[in-house]
Amino acid sequence: MSRFVIITAVRDFESRVRQAITGVMHGDLQTLPPEVMSAGPDEILQQAGGAPPEVLILGPGVNPDDALRLAVVFDLQYPETSLVLVAPPGPDLILAAMRAGIRDVVGSDIGVDDLRILLERCCLAAGSRRRGLSTGPEPEHGTGRVIAVMSPKGGVGKTTVATNLAIGLGKIAPMGVVLVDLDLQFGDVATGLLLEPEHSITEAVHGPAAQDSMVLKAFLTVHPAGVYALCAPRTPAESDYITAEHVTRLLTQLASQFQYVVVDTAPGLGEHCLATLDQATDGVWVCGMDVPSVRGLHKCLDVLRELQLLPRDRHVVLNFADRRSGISVQDVEATLSVPVDVVIPRSRTLPFSTNRGIPVLQGTARDAATKGLQDLVDRFRPEGQAKRKQHRRVVVS
Repeated sequence: MSRFVIITAVRDFESRVRQAITGVMHGDLQTLPPEVMSAGPDEILQQAGGAPPEVLILGPGVNPDDALRLAVVFDLQYPETSLVLVAPPGPDLILAAMRAGIRDVVGSDIGVDDLRILLERCCLAAGSRRRGLSTGPEPEHGTGRVIAVMSPKGGVGKTTVATNLAIGLGKIAPMGVVLVDLDLQFGDVATGLLLEPEHSITEAVHGPAAQDSMVLKAFLTVHPAGVYALCAPRTPAESDYITAEHVTRLLTQLASQFQYVVVDTAPGLGEHCLATLDQATDGVWVCGMDVPSVRGLHKCLDVLRELQLLPRDRHVVLNFADRRSGISVQDVEATLSVPVDVVIPRSRTLPFSTNRGIPVLQGTARDAATKGLQDLVDRFRPEGQAKRKQHRRVVVS
């Protein structure tokens, strides 16, 4: 659990910080009055419980000059703590804050979502510094669920399902979800989420990021909905420099840091897809309501059974469901020899949201397709919260 200390008397801002940290490593917040600014770091830490926090927030409502003086001493004595100053940011103040060791200067009107992203980055920086200062062994991490979203054929809405699944899981585990675009030649997760990533998966599997999970996080792109994304290479040619071994190591790293790792794979059963399945705890198979798509998935499942690469849990998603297509859900189940778990009816909302770069589970749209996607998300709720339904015949409107 990460610890946060804020020095302020402004209750509205304190409330926003408290909302933000509920999704940041299950953070704990302690509030101190501005009067403690006259004390030294040791006295402040004694009032805050003794140990240095990951993040110390100075303000709002504190004198910026007092905050800068405290920050200089705090940064020297406790460099593992990330300092944040809440004050009207200006060029002179930002420069002085940088010299004092303050990581960020933000205005008091910052929103909860932006606060959550800021505090997550501060925690990452604090953890990296602690690792550098520590000579002991690294702490062990749990292992998150690796969810492979797959389809033997393209054009069935696989990326739309993957992006909405990640956004939906982000509401369950804010900042605890990462979406990996493993369609290395033509992946468009960045487009589907309206992102302009500074880094891609190519940089993440080479160099220092491949050796250090904390460094790896710096190559991820943060989405405003509170999830991370690792986007596809900028050019198809870069896929030649990413091997199955790279994929295996990458997913292992991410699973040690995130509660959910959602992988949007390329169509088919290439080496990167098979490497993903070897690490996956769950497989989400997306199938269109047409004969070629259904037969393709049937062949795919048969091959994976022979290779013994079927993940522990499987979820079959029937997309573009339409009773006027000439086949029924029962026909699909009979061909696949497995039940259909989630039905997503054909909808005008989904392509519209995809073109806007705003997944329907991020917006306010409410229709049968949105409900189908939410049903898929609910299958991944933690133990005790699961809403997984029994397999049943579905009537498609």
